[in-house]
Amino acid sequence: MDSAGKEREAVQLMAEAEKRVKGSHSFLRGLFGGNTRVEEACEMYTRAANMFKIAKNWSAAGNAFCQAAKLHMQLQSKHDSATSFVDAGNAYKKADPQEAINCLNAAIDIYTDMGRFTIAAKHHITIAEIYEAELVDIEKAIAHYEQAADYYKGEESNRQVLGCLLKVAAYAAQLEQYQKAIEIYEQVGTNTMDNPLLKYSAKEYFFKAALCHFIVDELNAKLALEKYEEMFPAFTDSRECKLLKKLLEAHEEQNSEAYTEAVKEFDSISRLDQWLTTMLLRIKKTIQGEGDGDLK
Repeated sequence: MDSAGKEREAVQLMAEAEKRVKGSHSFLRGLFGGNTRVEEACEMYTRAANMFKIAKNWSAAGNAFCQAAKLHMQLQSKHDSATSFVDAGNAYKKADPQEAINCLNAAIDIYTDMGRFTIAAKHHITIAEIYEAELVDIEKAIAHYEQAADYYKGEESNRQVLGCLLKVAAYAAQLEQYQKAIEIYEQVGTNTMDNPLLKYSAKEYFFKAALCHFIVDELNAKLALEKYEEMFPAFTDSRECKLLKKLLEAHEEQNSEAYTEAVKEFDSISRLDQWLTTMLLRIKKTIQGEGDGDLK
């Protein structure tokens, strides 16, 4: 059957499901088999949703899954209701990001009520990603990453906590919430520097914390750098630490050429990502006469 045929069949199933639900509300039906009709309607809504998916009618699929989710809740089947809300959210993601968020939030409410915090955290991350990519609301993305980190922390899922916190720190710095970013990078750096598997990453976190300090105040950056070297001696020999020292010297001398040269040298071996480029440019703009300079 082609897509149009699937869609027609799905519409018929939706109408049939609606009749079943209305029929279940009558007095006699309520006494004899009302739940059975609701269960049948549930199954029809789910089948219709899957047909809409085949026809790539994502909004209609999302709506059908939502109807199924509400009926599952009526039947006291929390797990099935949450699953249907997630299915609805995944369908809506392709057509209506805000509606996808509403459905995922409904699923999260059910999962937290059931004590399923790990799966709730996972869906908070999905919502954060929708805010990042589709709705471009970074403040809300940060809030959902923070909530996910809290839930993961409660479940001792430390690797997942780390991933969420690093997202929060990166976005906080972009929004010029430097103190928040510094606290996270320092905390993560301190937690990873004694871990044999993660200590290699600690220098990156201290580097990022120092850059955030640098944007705010040169002296703060110097003091922070001294503190990180003392806490984590391996940082001293890192390319990141050597770059920071060159940048501090160039900044102190208000020498934008020396600053640019140091960045280019670092970039030739370790490519700068967008976040680092943004932060390094913000620092460079504080050198007198730089205006809107670049790193070339």
